[in-house]
Amino acid sequence: MKTPKKQTIEIVSVYHFVFTYLFMGLFFSLLLFFLLFTSFWFLSVLYLIWLYVDWDTPERGGRRFECMRNWKVWEHFRDYYPIRLVKTAELPPDRNYVLGSHPHGIICAGSFCNFATESNGFSRQFPGIRPFLAGLAGLFRLPVYRDYLMSCGACPVSRQSLDFVLSGPQRGQAVIILVGGANESLYGVPGEHCLTLLNRKGFVRLALRHGAFLVPVYSFGENELFTQASFGIGTWQRALQTAFKNILGFAPCIFWGRGLLFPWGLLPFPVPITTVVGRPIPVPHRPNPSQEEVDQYHKLYMEAIENLFEEHKESCGVSPSTHLTFV
Repeated sequence: MKTPKKQTIEIVSVYHFVFTYLFMGLFFSLLLFFLLFTSFWFLSVLYLIWLYVDWDTPERGGRRFECMRNWKVWEHFRDYYPIRLVKTAELPPDRNYVLGSHPHGIICAGSFCNFATESNGFSRQFPGIRPFLAGLAGLFRLPVYRDYLMSCGACPVSRQSLDFVLSGPQRGQAVIILVGGANESLYGVPGEHCLTLLNRKGFVRLALRHGAFLVPVYSFGENELFTQASFGIGTWQRALQTAFKNILGFAPCIFWGRGLLFPWGLLPFPVPITTVVGRPIPVPHRPNPSQEEVDQYHKLYMEAIENLFEEHKESCGVSPSTHLTFV
């Protein structure tokens, strides 16, 4: 049983992550603008000069700090749910990898905890592998938030950024891509396992261009963290969400979790999350892959993620009659 002190620390740790994820970029953007009209204007000017000089760093591997990845806060964040990392096969460090992580969910708690922090000992389980969690490129243009993300080993999910990571001389580089992206967050409803994958083939083409092995990853429980208002395809609400996503890159989901003073709030439900890393799929090096090759390895990947789901679903509390659906 957890002590009241431990429970409080876990809640604070989770709130830190949620508010950082949702509001940190906007907060510091507004703060820098506000400071320009105060006696502290020089702070904004100095940071903007730094931002100009450092603008291309996210596209060139970022700037990680191991002390940030090993921050004690992440262990309390992990324990709140709790979050586990399950290894099913070795990832030899003599090659590079493209990990497709599913589902996106609302806040990507499983992917962030396991790949952007060391709270579950990723480096111990996969020695010699250096993970780069790829996120929305626009987030790396937001002041201060960009530095926070890079310190955890995150990088933009852009071609320039991912090519830089995978084309270097050092082996053992692994980029983790939330393949379904913002569109998949719209399907992040408790009890559903729907992946936006049918027409997502860019990550396969990336793997072929660099000869990086494909690795399927599934986080059971990710969709259970919040209750979400789901709008059917064809409704005006869904059309509005899609239009917003196409313009800004992320979808405005209506969701809620538990609260401290009220029945609802932004605190996720303490549902166990199990992130299962599957077996690598060998991929040849094809600097200019044909569409047939992309389709072939995309099909192999879809079969692998489906097999991974079926193999582990019952041990992770999913009904035997539940299956993945692809859109």
